[in-house]
Order: sequence, then structure tokens, then C-alpha cells
Amino acid sequence: MPLINILVVLVVVGVLLWLVNTYVPMDSKIKSILNVVAVIIVIIWLLKAFGIVAL
Repeated sequence: MPLINILVVLVVVGVLLWLVNTYVPMDSKIKSILNVVAVIIVIIWLLKAFGIVAL
């Protein structure tokens, strides 16, 4: 996978998380859980993209 695609996905995910955290009224606990889940999913995706993990 080209590095540009990885960077674009990371930027899009970051912007989406920022938009949700800024503009969607939710309890802070729910936002924290959402952020942790999103980070874990992105980390697993990155590990698969670089071939470190084969799930």
C-alpha cells in the first residue's frame, strides 16, 4: 500500500474524530470510548498494512 494512501486515511480519520469530538454533543465517557476504539482500529489497520500482523 502506498505511503500516500496511508497518510490520507490517517488524516481523514483524525479529522472525523475531531469533528465528532467538537460538534457532536455526547457524554465525555462515550467520547473517550469512541476515541480509544478508533485508535485501536487504526493501529490494527496500520499493522496489517505494513504486514506485521496477519489477522
